[in-house]
Amino acid sequence: MASKEVSTMIKQGFISDPTLSLSFSPSRTTSTTLSRLYSPSSSPPPSTESTRPSHNTTLFEMMSEEHHRDSKTIEESRKKTQNRVAKLLTELKICSFSNWGLGSGDVRLTVVSRDGYRVSMDVHRRVLSDKSRFFAEKLSQRTEKVVSHTVEISECDDLEVYVETVVLMYCDDLKKRLIGENVNKVLALLKVSAAMMFDAGISSCLEYLEAVPWSEDEEENVLSHLSQLELHGSMAEVLQRVSSEPSTSARADDTFLKILSGVLQAKDDKARREMKTLISRLFREDSFDDDNRLDVSKDTLYHLCHRCLSSLVLCLSEATGMDNSRRDRGVLMAEIAREADNLQWIVDILIDKRMANDFVKLWADQSELAELHSKIPTMYGHEISRITAQLCIAIGRGNILVPKDSRFSLLSTWLEALYEDFGWMRRASRSVDKKLVEDGLSQTILTLTLRQQQVILLNWFDRFLNKGDDCPNIQRAFEVWWRRAFIRQYADVQDSSQLQITVCSYPS
Repeated sequence: MASKEVSTMIKQGFISDPTLSLSFSPSRTTSTTLSRLYSPSSSPPPSTESTRPSHNTTLFEMMSEEHHRDSKTIEESRKKTQNRVAKLLTELKICSFSNWGLGSGDVRLTVVSRDGYRVSMDVHRRVLSDKSRFFAEKLSQRTEKVVSHTVEISECDDLEVYVETVVLMYCDDLKKRLIGENVNKVLALLKVSAAMMFDAGISSCLEYLEAVPWSEDEEENVLSHLSQLELHGSMAEVLQRVSSEPSTSARADDTFLKILSGVLQAKDDKARREMKTLISRLFREDSFDDDNRLDVSKDTLYHLCHRCLSSLVLCLSEATGMDNSRRDRGVLMAEIAREADNLQWIVDILIDKRMANDFVKLWADQSELAELHSKIPTMYGHEISRITAQLCIAIGRGNILVPKDSRFSLLSTWLEALYEDFGWMRRASRSVDKKLVEDGLSQTILTLTLRQQQVILLNWFDRFLNKGDDCPNIQRAFEVWWRRAFIRQYADVQDSSQLQITVCSYPS
C-alpha cells in the first residue's frame, strides 16, 4: 500500500493504477465480480420464520421476535435503497450517452456506506475532471496512459446522496433536475457537492434554496448546514432571507415604534386584537436570551403610554362636556374604551419586561384623568379601572417593585374608581378574573403601613356592607390587618442588652 490518499470530505481511497484497487473502508469485504453498471452486495439472508408457540411466550422468544422484526425492517429499507439506486444508475447511463455521447466508462467508482453496503458504477474521467475540481486534481496526478482508474469512497453517511451527486454531474440542466426535491435532500446534495468541489452542483443547490420556501425546522437545518460549509460569498443570497445589515438598537427601536403605533391606530378591531396577541407572544418569545436579541426600548413604550394618556384625557374631557360637543356619544365612548384597551396592552408589555415601576407613579399622578373618569357613566369608564387592577395584580405578585409611597398614592388616586367600576368590570369583560383582581388588591394593601392599611380597609368595610358583590371582596386582607392590629401586635422594642468589645494589645 505505497499510495494511499484520503479526501477531505470523507475517509476515502483513491488509486489510478489499472492493476490495483485499494479500499480504505474498515467494513470492506472481498469483492465479487461486479456487473458493468450496478453491483450492490447481496443483502443478508432473511432470518428464519419462528413458529409462534401455543404456550406462554418466554423472554427469549419475545427477544427473538423483536430481533426478527428489526431485521425485516432493515431488509425492507435496504431493498428500497437498492431500488432507488438502480433508478439513479439507469439515469446515469442514459445521461452519459444522450448528454455526453459517451459509452463505456474508464473509471470504476465504488461508494461504500458505513454499514458496508457497496455500489459500483463505471463513470468517465472526462466528466469527473470537467465537473469536479477534486477529481480533476486526483486524476491529473497520473500522467501515464492507463486503461482505467479505480476510485472508492468509503464510510458514506448517505450512499444514495453520493450516487445522485455523481448523476448530477452528467445532467445538462441541474436546476430543472432539482425541482420537486425537498429542502433536506438538497442540503445533503449541497454538502456532498461541496466536498467533491462540484461547483455547478453547489450553485444549483444554492439557487434552489434561495427560491423555495422553508418551514421553521428546515430553516434551522439550512442555517446549520451553511454555517458548516465554507462557501463564503456564494451563499450570501440564500442568507439574505434571514439576515440583514447589522442592526443598531436605535434602528430596531424605530421599527418597533412603527409596528406598535400601527396596532394602536388600527381601524379594524378584530385585526387589532389579533395583532396585539401576536406581538405580545413575540415579545415574550426567547425573552431569557437577552444578549442575542434586539428589544423594544423603555423610552419607546413610555412614549406610547403618554400618547394613550393624552388621548384618554382628551376623550374624557370631550365626554364630560357632551352638551357642547357635536360628536356622537356612542362613538366617543367607544373611543374611550379603545384608548383604555390600548394602554392596558402597553402596560402588559411593560410588566412582562419588568419596566413597569415608573408607570405606577405615572398612573398615580393622573389626578385630572381620575376626576374626569368620575364624571362619565360606569358602563363606559370601567375599562380605565382595569389598568389599576393590572398594576395591583403585578404588585401583589412581586412583578413590580415600587416604594410604599407610590403604592399608597396609586390607591389614593384610583381605588374609589376601582370600587365603582368593579361590578361592571366583572360583568362586561370575560377576561377579568374577579378572584385575581381581589387577591392582587389585597396583597397590595397589605404591603402598606399598618395605619394606611387601616384607613383603606375600614373604608372598604363600609362600602362592602352596602354594595356586596359589586365591591371587591378583600376579606382576606381585612383578616390579616385585624390580626396585625389586635392579636399579634408587634412592638418595635429596642434591645437593651449591651455588647462590650474589649481591645487588648499584646506585646510582640
